[in-house]
Amino acid sequence: MPRTTAHRTAALAVTSLTPLLPVLWAAGPAQAHGAPTDPASRVYACSPDGGSASRSAACRAAVRANGGQLGAWDNLRVANVNGRDRQTIPDGELCSGGLSAYKGLDLARADWPSTRVAPGGTLRMTYVSTIPHKGTFKLYLTKQGYDPAKPLTWADLPQRPFAEVKDPALTGGAYRFSAKLPADRTGRQVLYTVWQNSSTPDTYYSCSDVVFPGAESSSPAAPASTAPSTASTPATSAPAAGGASGRPSASPSASGVPSTAAAPARGGVGAGNPAAPAADTASTPVADATGAGSGPSTPLVAGGAAAALLLTGGVALVLRLRRR
Repeated sequence: MPRTTAHRTAALAVTSLTPLLPVLWAAGPAQAHGAPTDPASRVYACSPDGGSASRSAACRAAVRANGGQLGAWDNLRVANVNGRDRQTIPDGELCSGGLSAYKGLDLARADWPSTRVAPGGTLRMTYVSTIPHKGTFKLYLTKQGYDPAKPLTWADLPQRPFAEVKDPALTGGAYRFSAKLPADRTGRQVLYTVWQNSSTPDTYYSCSDVVFPGAESSSPAAPASTAPSTASTPATSAPAAGGASGRPSASPSASGVPSTAAAPARGGVGAGNPAAPAADTASTPVADATGAGSGPSTPLVAGGAAAALLLTGGVALVLRLRRR
């Protein structure tokens, strides 16, 4: 075969592999992530998937405070906390998990998108994720007298959660479970959800704003959904920055590969993000900061090995033909 023709054939062979690379790259295993979409967490409400809630004054302020879009709404997690939530997550930074990528979620204001609930009623939680994980959900509700105009602190939450749910089933891309709400709350409160994985080193944190009938703060409040059931409205996120003194620091997941996640449909539940990485051996809590954009984690895939083999074969073909 003439050299020119050989080179052209080899180049064509390599070029023909290019369209396949995204497919091959996307074929690998993904990691699981998640967040409450009902009642909507701030991180979800303020993401592009949060619908009209994302355009609220509170969400716009959160993005400004962040200096840009918040991080992926399904990726607000800290590794290696091991139940030391109060020792690890600083006061005033509970909604961000102490991660600078989500610091806008900690703004003290009474107009966050909210969900109407009933005292002593049934809370129906929808927590989007895509890959089953073992772990325990702990649900806290701010104490009566909580002031939304002040930063949320651990002192605003009872020592014990009002409900714990261990290893619920993942169905239809979400964990769904119910719990009875305390009967003594009125006005605007924060539902604080801690999901401590037992199959990964990660713990996820989220704030969902809820409104009970009765006295509310004098501060202007955002419209709440009319249904007594939990509805959604969260916030956006950006990459996390590490701090000294034992605070969560930014770091890729254990595998170093961000996870994939399909955004839930507006006003409903959709596929969340894939699984969190395998256990991290670091002793300091580590935040997984996948990308600077909001929305679910960017689908970077682990099928790269197959893609690399095809590329290698193509290059080898070029070199082999060139020697002829």
